[in-house]
Amino acid sequence: MPTVCNVKAGVCGMTTKIIATASDDMMSVNVVMESNCPMVNKIGPIEGINPYEAIGTPFPESEIYKRCGECLRHTACPVPCGIVKAVEAESGMGLKRPVSIEFE
Repeated sequence: MPTVCNVKAGVCGMTTKIIATASDDMMSVNVVMESNCPMVNKIGPIEGINPYEAIGTPFPESEIYKRCGECLRHTACPVPCGIVKAVEAESGMGLKRPVSIEFE
C-alpha cells in the first residue's frame, strides 16, 4: 500500500496529496501528486527516486528540491519537504509520523 501525505501549505489555501509507491525491491520510489496549486501540478510525477539519495543529499544537490525549484516560486512551500518525507516513509527509512509547523 502506498504512502500518502497531505500537505496544507498555509495562507495560500493550497493543498497537495503526495502518493509515494516503492518498487518491489524498495530501491526506488515513484511519486505522484494531486493539488489545487498550479505550480505543484507543473512538477508532475517524479519516478525512480533513490530513497538513500533523497534523504541523504544536501539541499543544493537534491534532485527533489531541484525539480521543485523549477516550478515553485514560493521558497517557504512545504511540498518539497513533504515529498522527501513521503519517500523516506515509503522506503521504510522513516516512520509515518505527523510533521507540523505551528506559530505561537
